[in-house]
Amino acid sequence: MRWTQTYIPTLREEPAEAELASHKLLVRAGYIRKLGSGVYSYLPLMQNVLTKVSQLCREEMNRFGGIELLMPVLHPAEIWQESGRWESMGKEHIQFRLKDRHDHAHCLGGTHEEVITDIVRGEVRSYKQLPLILYQIQTKFRDEIRPRFGLMRGREFIMKDAYSFDRDEEGRKQSYKKMERAYFSFFKRCGLDTVMVESDTGAMGGSGAHEFMVVVDNDSGENILVLCDNCDYAANLEKATALDTSKTSDENEKEMQIVDTPNAGTVEEVTAFLNVPAEKLVKTILYKGENGVVAALVRGDREINEVKLAGVLNGEFLEIADAETVQRATNAPVGFAGPVGLSGVRVVADLEVRKVRNAVIGANQNEKHYINSNAGRDFHIDIVADIRNVTDGETCSKCSKGKLYMRRGIEVGNIFNLGTKYSSSMNACYMDEGGVDHPMVMGSYGIGITRTAQAAVEKFCDDKGIIWPRPIAPYDMVITPLNYDDPEHKATVDEIYEKCKTVHLSVLLDDRLERAGVKLNDADLIGIPLRMTIGKKSLKAGKVELKARKAVEHEEVGLERAVWRAEEMLAEL
Repeated sequence: MRWTQTYIPTLREEPAEAELASHKLLVRAGYIRKLGSGVYSYLPLMQNVLTKVSQLCREEMNRFGGIELLMPVLHPAEIWQESGRWESMGKEHIQFRLKDRHDHAHCLGGTHEEVITDIVRGEVRSYKQLPLILYQIQTKFRDEIRPRFGLMRGREFIMKDAYSFDRDEEGRKQSYKKMERAYFSFFKRCGLDTVMVESDTGAMGGSGAHEFMVVVDNDSGENILVLCDNCDYAANLEKATALDTSKTSDENEKEMQIVDTPNAGTVEEVTAFLNVPAEKLVKTILYKGENGVVAALVRGDREINEVKLAGVLNGEFLEIADAETVQRATNAPVGFAGPVGLSGVRVVADLEVRKVRNAVIGANQNEKHYINSNAGRDFHIDIVADIRNVTDGETCSKCSKGKLYMRRGIEVGNIFNLGTKYSSSMNACYMDEGGVDHPMVMGSYGIGITRTAQAAVEKFCDDKGIIWPRPIAPYDMVITPLNYDDPEHKATVDEIYEKCKTVHLSVLLDDRLERAGVKLNDADLIGIPLRMTIGKKSLKAGKVELKARKAVEHEEVGLERAVWRAEEMLAEL
């Protein structure tokens, strides 16, 4: 492809709204353009990348038994009502919804569990037709509360979603393992090393899930991974657990007293004012839930894990209570809530809270706290469970020996054990050898095609631009002639370009009549794996320069060997 015959609108300035390096580079290098919040157009370079990513994904899915199909984007509300997710998705406000001219409710598909279950229940009736893995690569829609980071968290994106149907749990495990292997193979072919971590099932439901993460060495990863330095334990922060090594204090219980804490409403302010460590304070955070107000209690040196908290409450949708709700529930402003005397509020406490003796808690009065409060004696707890984030250095809950540490990661895929959540509610059953009906056991498997592409940019870039892994690069090589306006120079360049095409190298020829600096900078910016630079001086000597995008030094090669050496260098990338 000639540069003048495609569309690559590179920019010198960084986009103001972009935060991640990958987002900035994809815009600057002419890969994407923003249409609206969380909605992007994929320009020709990006379309080439996405085509390659999709094809690699397709090949691995097919290799491990997947069968491709394509399902509608527009879904009637009735099918989501059957599974029970119409109401839950509405509460989470994550679904794009609309009504047709007949006032019938529909939504735009963000995932297709209901649709695929409807397809299979109408056609699959015998155990002889199982197992079955069906997948598609398609545009999805989710009404993200805060679209950000370019293609990382958009409202419209491309995803591969697959669904397995088995006759029993053992079959489901085999399908799950197949998809696990397919995922590792796919990401490796994309040039990405991934870590599979335990994750929360979220709105998908089911009994277990894992995420595939690309580990990044900076703060750009939107997910925090928790790993063990002694075993293979890996989980995202939402799911991670640590061995509970806290001990109940052996100090005697003292009489609870109320004290003034002027201008002290945060943990830092209260502990400084009372001269106590943060682990002696129990903070109370109020949430509005579907079934009323919830008070969550954790030690002052811990952070509440809202995903764990929601899980303890059977997946109830929660949002942080506003100032008016706090005032109504506690008769005090934000910053002074505590569990003593709460009425009509469910109290959920972390495991460690029961072990804190003579704790400091909010007194439900402005600028006042209790000291020497004790769970059970001074306040009631409805549920005790692990509802906190783990921290660096805690003991691993799996091996009980290793220490946990954290890394940043970018989620690029996920797999879910759905069990019979959808097949039971939607009556997707098969008949066994004895003529007895059973609900099919299902799994769900997603790969973010657009996310994978941007994750590669976030992982592989420098201050000059993108450094694409060859398998998903828009082109294998960019030919950069520095004197293309010279007829003799042009003839030689065109000859090399045509020879590249005959050996099936995917090449971008920068035939623009631009300054050398502009061309070289743009070549680095767009990140093609290999650059062939042809200048007047090198050409006179019968040579060209070859330089891998990720290399520091270039290599001079004779004209007669240029294409052959380019093939050899690309094979090494």
